[in-house]
Amino acid sequence: MSNPAQSLYQKIAALERMGEEFPAVIIVHNLDTQSVEYMSPKGQAILQTNMAELRAMGPEYHHRFFNPQEMDDYLPRIMQLINENRDDAFVSFFQQVRAHPGLDWEWYLSATRIFMRNEKGMPTHCITLAMPIHPEHHITVKVNRLLEENNFLRKYKQVFAALTHREKEILRLMALGNNSADIAATFNISEKTVSTHRRNIKNKLNAQSSYDITRFAQAFDLI
Repeated sequence: MSNPAQSLYQKIAALERMGEEFPAVIIVHNLDTQSVEYMSPKGQAILQTNMAELRAMGPEYHHRFFNPQEMDDYLPRIMQLINENRDDAFVSFFQQVRAHPGLDWEWYLSATRIFMRNEKGMPTHCITLAMPIHPEHHITVKVNRLLEENNFLRKYKQVFAALTHREKEILRLMALGNNSADIAATFNISEKTVSTHRRNIKNKLNAQSSYDITRFAQAFDLI
């Protein structure tokens, strides 16, 4: 029977021999301890650390170097990947990384899959390849925009849910620039009723301007 520890050592040794040939950073995580088992020298240089420090950090590693706003999105998907335990499965995601709080976040496109299993076939380690994205690349601007919208959705999900069906319909028309008379005609109701709906919508959303109204409508796919 093969020794899992020996097999892990051999696989990491192979990564060490190839690590410098890849433009991506290579990271192996121990799923039991939630610590870094291996990181290629390129990654250690980017994070301004070393393997001894990384192993000692344990789970703190995830919070020290990565933007928690993206972690809320990709960590559940990684956990699902581990639980499903399929050979052909992987998770790809964008993440922001920095060595310490005094630096700007930098974007990486990463992909994670299961790297090692024990004798019972249960995952013990996963491997991640993280590719840096140039800050002036057009995709960085798009990712920032998507991240901002995703954060807005999470922050105001319950606020938007408090709107009635009719208020959401009227919110959509408000965002499209319809005035009270137009909205009244659309729903065959009085302008006074429309004015009441508009006031309630603004109060519930704490909307101070037409920009706020439009942003809610766009974020929640009303327009």
